[in-house]
Amino acid sequence: MRSEKVMAGMSGGVDSSVCASLLIDGGYSVAGVTLDLWGKDSTASPEAEEAAKVCERLGIPHYVFEMQEDFAGAVIDDFINEYINGATPNPCIVCNHKIKFGKMLEYAENAGYSKIATGHYAVVKKDGSGRYLLSKAADRAKDQTYVLYSLTQEQLSSVVFPLGGLTKAQVREIAESKGFSNAHKPDSQDICFVPDGDYAAFIEKYTGKISAPGEFTDINGCPIGKHNGLIRYTVGQRKGLGISLGKPAYVVAKDTASNRVVLGDEEQLFYRRVLVRNVNFIPFDRLEGDMRVTAKLRYRHTEQPARIIPDEKGVIVEFDEPQRAPSSGQSAVFYDGDTVVGGGIIVKGI
Repeated sequence: MRSEKVMAGMSGGVDSSVCASLLIDGGYSVAGVTLDLWGKDSTASPEAEEAAKVCERLGIPHYVFEMQEDFAGAVIDDFINEYINGATPNPCIVCNHKIKFGKMLEYAENAGYSKIATGHYAVVKKDGSGRYLLSKAADRAKDQTYVLYSLTQEQLSSVVFPLGGLTKAQVREIAESKGFSNAHKPDSQDICFVPDGDYAAFIEKYTGKISAPGEFTDINGCPIGKHNGLIRYTVGQRKGLGISLGKPAYVVAKDTASNRVVLGDEEQLFYRRVLVRNVNFIPFDRLEGDMRVTAKLRYRHTEQPARIIPDEKGVIVEFDEPQRAPSSGQSAVFYDGDTVVGGGIIVKGI
């Protein structure tokens, strides 16, 4: 039907494998590419080997792009700097914007491919004016629009998400019917460069610097104990504090200037208003006035009714009900029904 050239990002997992297969079925001229983001030696990664097997089965070329330096500079260094400065960043969002839909798209265009495709669960469509919109996937449990909110109009115009209309169960059925060995491979749950989830240990090993111990304080600044390094704590945390106060204690703030972790009661974690910066809007370029939306503050956060208000520093998200632990460095994402309005980086609850 068409021979448009599409470069499919392939991680070795079932989603990206089915993505490539569906593109071929749709009449595209497809090549698979694996981004080597975290290679440590000259041997091929298991992910690249699995992707190569799938491409061989599909009869399409497979390439490996070495992006260790780009990934380290744009994603890992940013993650570490944010964490050291007291924030809780989401590196997947940065990686999508700068690497998968940034550098990969640049490489693809230079190689003569007009579009890239990934196995993300999301839908791209056009509105009546020709502007590109990002909408939720059919499988709400797998929807990944939260980590894609930063995509620009240029990026959205050049991306294909073949899995947007499918459920995960359907994707696995397709993979099984194609004879893919990864048809029932479990989904990855962790940050790719911190597979065990121990962010503090990774940061200390990567930087060669130990996070200095400091003081726990109450909300009035009175010392109440010793902590084991600022990077070991996140806002909202209760377990693993290593301190007994005779009642439940929660991390309500981190003071990087004085290397203090502030503990308080759970009710001190709730805010109705959240300041958000570095905002990217998708249906329009800028927010001209207040707008009713639903919003979420974390990937697994259930959307909550709110309004977004223009602010000189970005936007203020005003929720109908107070929300727990808006964390600096995480992203707030706004929706109008199924459509992503936009999102940005949380500065703080106000």
